[in-house]
Amino acid sequence: MKQLLDDIRTDRLKQVYLLYGEETYLRLQYRDRLRGALTEPGDTMNYHYFEGKDTDPARLIDLAQTMPFFAERRVIFVENSGFFRKSCDLLADYLRQLPPTAYFVFVETEADKRGRLFRAVRDVGRAVEFPRQDEDTLKRWILSLVKKEGKKISGRTLQYFFQKTAPDMENIRRELEKVFCYTLDREAITQEDIDAVCTRQISNQIFDMVDAIALQKQQEALRLYYDLLALKEKPMRILALVGRQFNLLLQVKELRKKGYGSRQIADKTGIPVFFVGKYISQASAFSEAWLRDALEACVQADEAVKTGKMGDILSVELLLISYSGGKGEHFYGEKGAGIAAENDRPHTGGFSG
Repeated sequence: MKQLLDDIRTDRLKQVYLLYGEETYLRLQYRDRLRGALTEPGDTMNYHYFEGKDTDPARLIDLAQTMPFFAERRVIFVENSGFFRKSCDLLADYLRQLPPTAYFVFVETEADKRGRLFRAVRDVGRAVEFPRQDEDTLKRWILSLVKKEGKKISGRTLQYFFQKTAPDMENIRRELEKVFCYTLDREAITQEDIDAVCTRQISNQIFDMVDAIALQKQQEALRLYYDLLALKEKPMRILALVGRQFNLLLQVKELRKKGYGSRQIADKTGIPVFFVGKYISQASAFSEAWLRDALEACVQADEAVKTGKMGDILSVELLLISYSGGKGEHFYGEKGAGIAAENDRPHTGGFSG
């Protein structure tokens, strides 16, 4: 990103750029900066934009071969084409022999670094990755936005806001805008302000639901489930997310047993590294056998709905009742309606996060 900024500031622009990675906010910010640097305002004759997997590489090459109209460059932006996930040898070969007036900017979520097209961009231009930012970077960015608005937020409230929002910059920015508007006539931002206007992410609701299951708080688990239903979340989507959470916890537990650290666990599971500690803490509340049984129960609950044996709302409800009741009487799973062995039930001790 620093090299890309230097290119823009010094006007020493490459003929080919690839902007890729999971952090959509940064990716699009730099896309727009590049467009501003490469094109003149209002020039529609020499700027071309293509989006989607139906983009034709031959059409792009034809445009690149066309001389610009009273301008230095013909600029072609290509977004979400999928070219960097599959083979596109035609473009890979062409980029190595570009005419001096043709400029390409590719914007993608994913890119295969082993592919010919990626290597061609790297060799003749610049490939810039925009990964998820770490916790410290995101908090510094949030504080800078708060300061810019002339407001203040305590460290505790900042942490509360951070945990309540999804860990991507686009969502953080959107939620902050809501907080700024809500506190228009006040300087200090409080937890009550955040609760009043910020949208709680479903992933956080699921995490809290599994927390309630671990602590055998059946009413709390059901309350969270009913809240999600009231927000028009589909029962089968909730079931899928609960199953995914159990699966992640099982993976975390197994990786911890093998001695892996937080960053290694993040790499192998896809959990943001700054959330790994919460997953490790939550995983410690369950045995491996219990998690495997719960995963099997999720599969059976899904099957019961798809085969018409049970309604979707009731199926998930019974799963939650079964695994948060504290008696080990499971409607689903390998234990059937029997009572789980004591060492297969979750520990009832508390945990942080």
